[in-house]
Amino acid sequence: LSVGRAVLAALRGQLSALCWSLAPLSLSLPFPTWRRDSMPRRERQQEWDDASPTPTSVNYHFTRQCNYKCGFCFHTAKTSFVLPLEEAKRGLAMLKEAGMEKINFSGGEPFLHDRGEFVGKLVQFCKQELELPSVSIVSNGSLIRERWFKKYGEYLDILAISCDSFNEDVNVLIGRGQGKKNHVENLHKLRQWCREYAVAFKINSVINRFNVEEDMNEQIKALNPVRWKVFQCLLIEGENTGEDALREAEKFVISDADFESFLDRHKDVSCLVPESNEKMKDSYLILDEYMRFLNCRNGRKEPSKSILDVGVESAIKFSGFDEKMFLTRGGKYVWSKADMKLDW
Repeated sequence: LSVGRAVLAALRGQLSALCWSLAPLSLSLPFPTWRRDSMPRRERQQEWDDASPTPTSVNYHFTRQCNYKCGFCFHTAKTSFVLPLEEAKRGLAMLKEAGMEKINFSGGEPFLHDRGEFVGKLVQFCKQELELPSVSIVSNGSLIRERWFKKYGEYLDILAISCDSFNEDVNVLIGRGQGKKNHVENLHKLRQWCREYAVAFKINSVINRFNVEEDMNEQIKALNPVRWKVFQCLLIEGENTGEDALREAEKFVISDADFESFLDRHKDVSCLVPESNEKMKDSYLILDEYMRFLNCRNGRKEPSKSILDVGVESAIKFSGFDEKMFLTRGGKYVWSKADMKLDW
């Protein structure tokens, strides 16, 4: 009798586990037609609002460490943690299963950890094994060597290099100076390597108090990136402003009118992609070094639980991500180099 009871208890536990594993599936299935039609409009709207967004494009800040000290940085070196490679791959595979089409690796400086080998292996994994349409990196470019392109360039769709000024003195004021190395000269070298190794070249610029009056038309047109992403300097509590912040970015902040004036001065640059603070708000899916989504809706980065612990669907509900705003700002574009008509 005792053996029988033990068997029944075990079966009951297995049945309970099976029910819990099937619960997310049952929640994702559509209601029968009779029930949906009978639901009040307000309840149907709530059902749609509660649905988890799709992680179509994800920005994975796998490290916070950086060799530059940009005064306006809003993802600062608060930890030195980096996930083990296999754990990072497991999380990326989970994101692909949940609908991810584009991954962007960022930091900190992604080429700082393991001299670029870590991000190189992730890039290769995402393109070769996960077969993602788009794999990109945002870097300051100071640590990238040609041997990296020879080894991993074929797996990378887009390399975005941060460049806020074509005046080296301004770069030093901002915090992008690194001894005797010239940030602008290095930018041109990276542009050439991207052309040689068939990687789409992109430039990111943060418009702030030190560069807002600059005219970059000639230099951007000469470099001819596929996209020139122009951001308005943004304050994030606990990152670049506030008592527990590692940066004090208040002196870098510009008004909306200043930002619009800069955009107007560069309106003839065809690859210009402007992003004001309003456009950026809630329209990016940011994954931190622990693979937690960061919710910025309250002006600071509030982490979800890690997708490695609770799954993508559960974690993303706490991301604050506005999928409609993502599409409105043009977050989805031709992002696979296989679809780009470029003269390599």
